[in-house]
Amino acid sequence: MKTTIGLVIAMALSGVLASAQSTARIQGVILDASGSAIPGAEVTATQTLTGVVRKATASADGTYALPELPLGPYRLEVTKQGFTTYVQKGIVLQVATNPTIDVSLKVGNVSEQVQVEANGALVETQATGIGQVIENQRILELPLNGRQATDLVQLAGSTIPLGVAGTVSYPGSVFFAVNGGTSNATGFWLDGSVYTNPWDSSSMPLPFPDALQEFKVQTSVLTAENGVYSGGTISAVTKAGTNAFHGDVFEFLRNADMNGTNYFSHLGDGLKRNQFGGTIGGPIKKDKLFFFFGLQDTITRQTPVATSSFIPTTAMIQGDFSACPATFRLLYAIYSPTTESIRHSLIRPRSNWLLNFR
Repeated sequence: MKTTIGLVIAMALSGVLASAQSTARIQGVILDASGSAIPGAEVTATQTLTGVVRKATASADGTYALPELPLGPYRLEVTKQGFTTYVQKGIVLQVATNPTIDVSLKVGNVSEQVQVEANGALVETQATGIGQVIENQRILELPLNGRQATDLVQLAGSTIPLGVAGTVSYPGSVFFAVNGGTSNATGFWLDGSVYTNPWDSSSMPLPFPDALQEFKVQTSVLTAENGVYSGGTISAVTKAGTNAFHGDVFEFLRNADMNGTNYFSHLGDGLKRNQFGGTIGGPIKKDKLFFFFGLQDTITRQTPVATSSFIPTTAMIQGDFSACPATFRLLYAIYSPTTESIRHSLIRPRSNWLLNFR
């Protein structure tokens, strides 16, 4: 029986303490109806799940930037005396994205509002890289053998798996090749920290699906912050707490009764695998401090693989293979065809020592 436990514990303040690998950025320019820049406009971005508020003021040329924003849905509000208030909802920031949102203000009373619903994909003009975000819905709903989220990396084009890391590496580590690159040319990040195994440049195991928010696979034209790797990068983010309590419980069963028997074997593998656990997240102090906890336990029971070994008899150690079946002698034994044995004096002393070391 084999047991594996996955554990994720996270606590987050309303401030941002992670790098750009686990956050996003909004920038743009604020113009009036004639296309002239509006300096001094107040820009406010509010994360609707946590209440986190970030503010910025448009510069002299009307541009603004809100860096290091936690991921999730946002409400953008722009105000300026003498213009109506601009409100845009439905903005969803994903990992390692930098959308540009330009705003056009109309002359009017600041108490008047112009509301815009962002239903389409946001345009990113600040980065030239090519990548794809695997969002939480696909992570949870697509079938995964063993609930290994790294299997979904292949959904991003130009990415293929190169196998599981060896026994000297961390259990569950895998190799990927991006755009025909080598196995050590792919970098991994988790919540803004380097997540590449320094021993063999393989990926460390990603958190189980219920604790993983999303990840992005970038396959070409990498930025300076992750340009150490020539192939590509994989940036993952775990879930976090919000102002509302949320969570789930789950169990996944794989049973040998539903498996076919190998054609060359009269016995099944006897596999019984239970993967169960749950997550919970919520506020410790509203709009300020949040927590998230996740646990998955995996219990695997399986019939050991049948193996056979050859143990030489005392006569064989002395060089006498006459008692062996003819097929064995033809395939494996080394002996004189006339005597069906090997003179003991021809066997090296070191080989004798190894034969007796049983």
